[in-house]
Amino acid sequence: MSSLSAKIQDVFNEPACDKNRNKDAKARKQGCAKPLTPGAAAGGCAFDGAKIVLQPITDVAHLVHGPLACEGNSWDNRGSASSGPTLWRTSFTTDLAALDIVMGQGERKLFKAIREIKEAHAPPAIFVYSTCVTALIGDDIEAVCKRAGEKFGLAVVPVNVPGLAGSKNLGNKLAGEALLEHVIGTVEPDDAGPHDINILGEFNLSGEFWLVKPLLDRLGIRVRACIPGDARYIDVASAHRARAAMMVCSTALINLGRKMEERWDIPFFEGSFYGITDTSEALRNIAELLVRKGADRQILDRTETLIAQEEAIAWKKLEAYRPRLQGKRVLLNTGGVKSWSVVHALTEIGIEIVGTSVKKSTLEDKERIKQILKDDNHMFEQMPARDLYAMLSEQKADIMLSGGRTQFIALKAKTPWLDINQERQHPYAGYDGMVELVRQIDLAIHNPIWHQVRDPAPWDRQADVKDELPGTKSEAATLHAAEEFAGPTAGDFGEC
Repeated sequence: MSSLSAKIQDVFNEPACDKNRNKDAKARKQGCAKPLTPGAAAGGCAFDGAKIVLQPITDVAHLVHGPLACEGNSWDNRGSASSGPTLWRTSFTTDLAALDIVMGQGERKLFKAIREIKEAHAPPAIFVYSTCVTALIGDDIEAVCKRAGEKFGLAVVPVNVPGLAGSKNLGNKLAGEALLEHVIGTVEPDDAGPHDINILGEFNLSGEFWLVKPLLDRLGIRVRACIPGDARYIDVASAHRARAAMMVCSTALINLGRKMEERWDIPFFEGSFYGITDTSEALRNIAELLVRKGADRQILDRTETLIAQEEAIAWKKLEAYRPRLQGKRVLLNTGGVKSWSVVHALTEIGIEIVGTSVKKSTLEDKERIKQILKDDNHMFEQMPARDLYAMLSEQKADIMLSGGRTQFIALKAKTPWLDINQERQHPYAGYDGMVELVRQIDLAIHNPIWHQVRDPAPWDRQADVKDELPGTKSEAATLHAAEEFAGPTAGDFGEC
């Protein structure tokens, strides 16, 4: 665990983070994440964060060294899509039981599992994940992986990120460290070119990256490695020969981009493929970085031509939705890159943002939101379920965009809801993705079901009609009428 502690301290001391640079040495060691509450899930553990970053590498076998419950179900559990191999969606675990732990059979069982995977599937690499149990009993997965790699002639990568190490976001960053230490730079490509780039922090949720890659192909730009979305091990291993990189989610992998720039002189910028303007700006930045690294300047002209063509097509499609969505109010309950990129995308077509969550956003993300909304009152760190429900039931928003965990709040408030997180079924990146996002919002808001669920129930309507019929007034209404129309009493005339 001493090496793990050193890695955690190194991740916390992140010079590429403006907020972290302004801290003193003691504050940097504490990191940016709030300490976990004992007994609380806190949105996922470090092991979960590591699996999120590494599992979309599609031709790799992902082996969890620990009890069965730590693995769960890998099949379609996050929404990342693959254009080829499906091995990454198969669950592999050593399934440690109480007797294995007591008898010290963990390392032996791990070595046997690696051999069985090699014989049955012959993957180019096996990623081995430690868990809380194996970390506590002291299994040396790094030594086992090194020995197995030598024995079986394949890459066996230790991912020493047990859940007890910290939060999910810390696990994201430690997974990037594992790639830097054991994978990236281990293969020399024979086809490196001046237009090779890396895309970092792109998970290809619902196939989103497939809407962007054709644009890069038309510009003659080759994606050397997309980490981790729809990646192959050989691509990640040779990612150090790219000329430039785009960081999609700095919250997860800022340390990977910064260290690749330091080691292999690969400049990177943070951008977004959500929205028309942000997509165009991302393509321009990629082209400019490549020119700075020696590419032909003609790529700048090709980029502007492509942007003009695609923007014209997208805006023409969006014009049909503008009258229907102009002034509609959206509550965005998500985080990370979506907290500002989706905000910018929606404001482009006249949608009003009444609030956006910044719980998982970096300081840079928050600054972007302030620039877009011109008001930080629409930003909230965390909104309890009762406050979300109150806001929606009072019709302060026409629709909520969030993850699946909060959909039932919107449904209880009889408010349209659209999934914007990893479980979604539609891709929203790029020009076509923006049109699809607007189309889905329009379908959700104008779905006739909302008028039906907001109407009184049939039995309530019947009761109202019954009260209005002659001779069928309720008891309270009858008493009120009797008091109102009763004749004068003796007291009304005074004493005689």
